[in-house]
Amino acid sequence: MPTTPSFRLDGRRALVTGAGRGIGLACAAALAQAGAHVTLAARSGEEIAAGAEAIRAACGQADWVRLDVSDVAGTTRSLAALAPFDILLNNAGTNRPKPFTEVSEEDYDAVLGLNLRAAFFAAQIVAGGMIAAGLRGSIIHMGSQMGHVGGARRSLYCASKWGLEGLSKAMALDLAPHGIRSNTIAPTFIETPMTRPFFEDKTFLASVLDKIKLGRLGSVEDLMGAVVFLASDASALMTGTSLIVDGGWTAE
Repeated sequence: MPTTPSFRLDGRRALVTGAGRGIGLACAAALAQAGAHVTLAARSGEEIAAGAEAIRAACGQADWVRLDVSDVAGTTRSLAALAPFDILLNNAGTNRPKPFTEVSEEDYDAVLGLNLRAAFFAAQIVAGGMIAAGLRGSIIHMGSQMGHVGGARRSLYCASKWGLEGLSKAMALDLAPHGIRSNTIAPTFIETPMTRPFFEDKTFLASVLDKIKLGRLGSVEDLMGAVVFLASDASALMTGTSLIVDGGWTAE
């Protein structure tokens, strides 16, 4: 009888960017719970240190590194001092919702700089380490349903997340000869400390829930299984695609 490929990640090393809170921290916990040794990375040393300690307290393996992925040279130096990773979750990101006609150059540089430029070079650095070590790794980008549709006041976010989808597909082609996979997770609106204030606007909340056919906001737990799946052998033939976790938003 065939045997189901393992969802376990024992013996593998994972790097999670933007891991201080919310989606990043939850996904780091999920990878650790599956057996990976997880390195939490973010600009806030206190948050990732606390996150790593919480994972260790729950019998997981975790450490942390203060990292500003927007600083490519600094990221290169920091990661060169670490052992190569088997898994990367490219999660660091930001958003500045506003009408297209009001977007400034500074807004553009901030959102595209972190969501796309920094993600590009973080993936390049980690992939280079995988190739040098002969690792057949998995690179996962935290995209968005907004990388598959448009949204009002979301021109910058959509541009960055559509760009991330294209980047992931092209990476998949370049990295496939090395046995390295590249995929995205594309969630709907997830309730986190960062997004919770937006949902205090009841009109906005109603408009979001009208689009999510399952009738609720996403939680960080909704993404934990997805990241373990894409990191593990259970998704060994998946590359260059997107796992859309959107409650039916893009089905219509």
